[in-house]
Amino acid sequence: MASTACLRLPFLPARTSSCSSRSHRVPRASSIKCCAAGAGTSSVSISSAASREGVGAVGADGLVGPPVPVPDSPAPAPASRDLHWLPRPLTSADLMDAGGEGLKVAYQGCPGAYSEAAAKKAYPNCQTVPCEHFDTAFKAVENWLADRAVLPLENSLGGSIHRNFDLLLRHRLHIVGEVRLAVRHCLLANPGVKIENLRSAMSHPQALAQCEYTLTEFGIEHREAVDDTAGAAKIVAEKMLQDTGAIASFLAAEIYGLNILAQNIQDDKDNVTRFMMLAREPIIPRTDKPFKTSIVFSLEEGPGQLFKALGVFALREINLTKVCQIALFCLFYGSCVL
Repeated sequence: MASTACLRLPFLPARTSSCSSRSHRVPRASSIKCCAAGAGTSSVSISSAASREGVGAVGADGLVGPPVPVPDSPAPAPASRDLHWLPRPLTSADLMDAGGEGLKVAYQGCPGAYSEAAAKKAYPNCQTVPCEHFDTAFKAVENWLADRAVLPLENSLGGSIHRNFDLLLRHRLHIVGEVRLAVRHCLLANPGVKIENLRSAMSHPQALAQCEYTLTEFGIEHREAVDDTAGAAKIVAEKMLQDTGAIASFLAAEIYGLNILAQNIQDDKDNVTRFMMLAREPIIPRTDKPFKTSIVFSLEEGPGQLFKALGVFALREINLTKVCQIALFCLFYGSCVL
């Protein structure tokens, strides 16, 4: 914390003459005190040693007459606009209060989606709000229908979700945190259906790709892509499909009443998705530990544009931990934000 600095500027009293003993000396004058209490905070206070009786007029000889009462200052006029309604920036303390009590958190997909599990992991006591598309989740927060959004940013197997990079440029939301979720795919089917009865598997395209080898071993040849994993489970349950299974989460099986025929069917067991937590207001980083800063930007066409953009970080000795393709998404540790 910056040290407190103070400055006093006294007003010197007027010169007095000894020719008259009836006069009053000018009372001890006011002083101005300026204080800087910390970074970005300053205060100015004016104090006076004079009484509420006031000060008499000063003559040419430096003497003053009897004090003249000073009327009480009228109450300040009320502000024409109350600024307390303006949202304050989030602090890291707001996000570290893990419960998220009363928060509405938007996610993409149907109930039982991995994104909902990520939202519950980020804010355990929140109320989740399912959205049909990624863009809908962004708009839900912007239009105050939700307080936060939890959306996938990249998967350890499938790579980056470029659609959400583009939406970060189109919308005025801020990344205020991240959460990592281990993805454990399950093969789900209606009660009574066995693996040998399945001819088709339905799920999100990435989930199908992540389970390709295992599905082939099961003898399931046909693939059907839908918008999200939980949506596939919902379709299988609603239509009572007997030859089609869904690749979704354990939670989706409970919600839609499906049986789990196989668990952890992803080809690579180290399957992790990183989700970003979005809010309308930016976070104020704390200084007691490093914070990850994310920057998403686009470049104009021209020679050396990428070199110039990355040179901004190199000249300041900022180490980038990740640079994504298409939309440059740069991550670095520290409290400096360019």
